[in-house]
Amino acid sequence: MLRRIELANRVSTHTTRQLSELMPRAEVDVQSALKSVHPILQAIQARGTTAVIDTVEHFDRVKLETTRVPTSDIKEAVQHLDADLRRAYQTSIDRARIAHEAQTVPNKRTDVAPGGVVSERYVPVRRVGLYAPGGLAPLASSVIMNAVPAQVAGVDSIALASPAQKANGGLPDSGVLAVAGLLGIDEVYAVGGPAAIGMFAYGTDECEPVDVVSGPGNVYVAAAKRAVRGLVGIDAEAGTTEIAIVADRTADPAHVAVDLISQAEHDPSAAAVLITDSPSLASAVDEELAERVPDTRHSERIHTALTGPQSAAVLVADMEEAITVADAYAAEHLEIHTVDPHQVADDIHNAGAIFIGPYSPVSLGDYCAGSNHVLPTGGCARHTGGLSVHTFQRAIHVVDYTAEALRDVASDVITFANSEDLPAHGQAIAERFQK
Repeated sequence: MLRRIELANRVSTHTTRQLSELMPRAEVDVQSALKSVHPILQAIQARGTTAVIDTVEHFDRVKLETTRVPTSDIKEAVQHLDADLRRAYQTSIDRARIAHEAQTVPNKRTDVAPGGVVSERYVPVRRVGLYAPGGLAPLASSVIMNAVPAQVAGVDSIALASPAQKANGGLPDSGVLAVAGLLGIDEVYAVGGPAAIGMFAYGTDECEPVDVVSGPGNVYVAAAKRAVRGLVGIDAEAGTTEIAIVADRTADPAHVAVDLISQAEHDPSAAAVLITDSPSLASAVDEELAERVPDTRHSERIHTALTGPQSAAVLVADMEEAITVADAYAAEHLEIHTVDPHQVADDIHNAGAIFIGPYSPVSLGDYCAGSNHVLPTGGCARHTGGLSVHTFQRAIHVVDYTAEALRDVASDVITFANSEDLPAHGQAIAERFQK
């Protein structure tokens, strides 16, 4: 089922960029999507809530009276939660909170010289706008992954947007609302796609503008984030999900197959990549996929994803080549199924998140591992990490020098300033010591 890319004994003949280009990728043209997104954003900037409501009606076939969800509907979603589902939500929240609280950094004071102090404070942004997708699979889990780190960071004002669902009376998905209620978020908007990003960035009479927008979405959401970046901060331009699995002959082909299927279930454009030095394992995985895919609920979607150009089995000569290829691919999710998975994981530099061994599947990370599932896609793990507490905080340097500490370094500052033809900089120092 998976097409094969033969790279055994050829990896070292390619640069990292060449390897990256050889790897299967989903076609995501954010630049083209911008052409569709700009008119929506311009309308929202000009007409506010009216434009948001018009956009929701056009794309979601829901006519809203107001974009904000009544608090009573959020409370009702919590009250109607199935007990088992409520427990699952709470487990996810609790574990995410434990893991993200470990990310907090204390303020630091550094004495760089006698009387010269530079401190660093970590300050939360004032207000954030969180986005939870609602397309093929509304993701209540994404509410947890966005909201918990924002709350741990100390953000005072949190707004949530998720698409209006015609089947839910124009409200967002009931699971999204229930999780919001469990997290204590009462500012929720039935707005999806670029309209939600524009509403957060420009503000409306119903929604105050935010400082940071975060959350995954489709290519149009990514394009909207790119368009407003600078006016607001964004977490990343997260695209369609992807999984890569590094596996050797000891891997269980059934485990590999079900994990590839689990991510292909998200979207026909989802990427599923097996990197292995064992042709026999690749064949066994294909057999498992052929047997299992037809019996899955979303078999057509999964089959499209697994047979598309964004998915493949990449054959390499050994684990050293596998690691090089995995680093070039820089997967959003990277599973390691090898004799010594910890050693392989230690040698990986580029991945959104790494899942070690047969009992740490990506599905665990999607829900209840405690890790965050909002991760960089499309090779962006080379330079960007996943959503975290730090997404919602800023580091501020505080400089505190005494007169003597400034006098000790004054001549160096003046010399430096004059060398850059900025004499007024030096004069600002000298003035303080002229009688």
